[in-house]
Amino acid sequence: MDSAGRLVIPKKVRQAAGLKPGTLLEIQCRDGRVEIEPAPIELRFVRRGKFVVALPNRRPSKPFTAETVEGTLEALRVEPRTER
Repeated sequence: MDSAGRLVIPKKVRQAAGLKPGTLLEIQCRDGRVEIEPAPIELRFVRRGKFVVALPNRRPSKPFTAETVEGTLEALRVEPRTER
């Protein structure tokens, strides 16, 4: 992690997890660990001729702001840490 709090996920780890640029991620703190995983994709079903196909449900996302980052950092600071 750099001094700005950014984290780089190594290429081999990204490949093993199937993460590609633009992949939405869920980040959670559990038991003093940071967990990162692909966000589940909401699907909608659309009839295409004789077939019904599943398509990603595209919703406008909330803007990613400095306030969002600061709120997340503050929540993580308050989280009790466990020793290993």
